[in-house]
Parts: sequence; structure tokens; C-alpha cells
Amino acid sequence: MKLTIIQTGGVPAPLADRFVPYPRMFETMFDATGQGFTYETVPVFEGAPLPDPQSLQAILITGSAAGVYDDYFWLDPLRAFIRDAYSKKTSMLGICFGHQIMADALGGDVRKSEKGWGLGRHTYTVQQRPGFMNSAPPSLSVACSHQDQVIVPPAEAEVILASQFTPNAGLAYKNGAALSLQPHPEFADDYTTALVELRRGKAPEEVVETALKSVANPSNSAEVAVYLGQFFKGR
Repeated sequence: MKLTIIQTGGVPAPLADRFVPYPRMFETMFDATGQGFTYETVPVFEGAPLPDPQSLQAILITGSAAGVYDDYFWLDPLRAFIRDAYSKKTSMLGICFGHQIMADALGGDVRKSEKGWGLGRHTYTVQQRPGFMNSAPPSLSVACSHQDQVIVPPAEAEVILASQFTPNAGLAYKNGAALSLQPHPEFADDYTTALVELRRGKAPEEVVETALKSVANPSNSAEVAVYLGQFFKGR
């Protein structure tokens, strides 16, 4: 199966010489599951044209420093692409910003949260178990880095992951072909830590310190990667 990665942003400039680009992080994540994906990347944030969703086998929308409320030239075409993919039931996964722009495009409410920065390893309660994750434990711990949140999910979405900090952290959509997550299973711990350090002076110091300590907690990212692969392969 070919996974078309819609790249919506890059690794922050201060970290770009130390870490691989976001599409490569996803490739590494899925390759570790042994599920045999191939990949292509469409850097829409750099002006690359979006393909016809009907011609694609599977879509992944990456994270970004952008917000759905920004005025970047590529946001409206991406919203149209998401709606088109959804109507055609092309398999589609959004991560972090991808989660937010999917919700925005499909009728949800996405904003900068009054709760501030979500950083480090957060733990999410499993609210529902679609078939691709029917073996999931009661909770999953995954890295995150965000201020924006899906405040109200689209009517078409069901919440599958939630926490007190992020009540709408995972959404499965009623067309059976769309899924999105606020956290980042593709982030390795060294990159998660580097991102947290980068937020010093932006996020409150106690949030940064708590986030740094949280990276020592066990991660479920590898299991989540398997679930995401099963989501695509089950389509």
C-alpha cells in the first residue's frame, strides 16, 4: 500500500540539522511495524499541488506550526482536499495539525486552547475501540506538542481517545475511512525532549519541567503505530 504523506510543516529551524523531516519520521514509524508501506510526500506547505484523493490509496496529514485560523495560501485547498477525500472514502489519517484541520474542514471547532501548552508524554483514556485497535489497553501514553485543540468535534466524528487536558484527542469518523489523533506517535523521545526544551520562555517553566520528566514514562507509540497501520490495511 502506498501512503501519500501530505506535509504541512517542517521541523523547527533550530532543530532541523539534528532531526529528519516529518515524513521520514512517519516512514520510520510505519517501517518498524513491518506492514510493508511505500511512501510519497506532497509538501503542500511549500506549494506542491494536491492530488485527486480518488487516485490515492491512503493519506496521512502531518503536524505543523500552522493553525487552522491562519491565512496560509494552502489551507483552503487542503480543506477542499479533505472534504473530497472524505466523500470518496479514501483512507485518511491526521496527526496533530492534521487532526485539527480535518476537524475544521469537516465542521468542527478548532481553537487555541485556554489550557495552554500540551508538551511531553500525555496519557489518554481509550473511549472506544474500533476494529483496528480492539486490543488496545485502557489508556495509551504518547508524545504531544500543541496549543490548539479540537474544542467541538464534527458531528461525523466519535471520540476514541481523551484526557482531561485534551478531551477530543482521538477521532474516528462515521464514513469508516477517516481517523485523527492529537498526539504524535511518530516522535522519538529525543525529538520530544528537544521540542520541549525549545518551548522554554514560551510555555510556563513548570509545564516545561513536568514535560521533560514525563518522557521517562513508558510509551505506547509503537502499539499506536501498529493500530494506525491496521487502520490503513483494513480499508
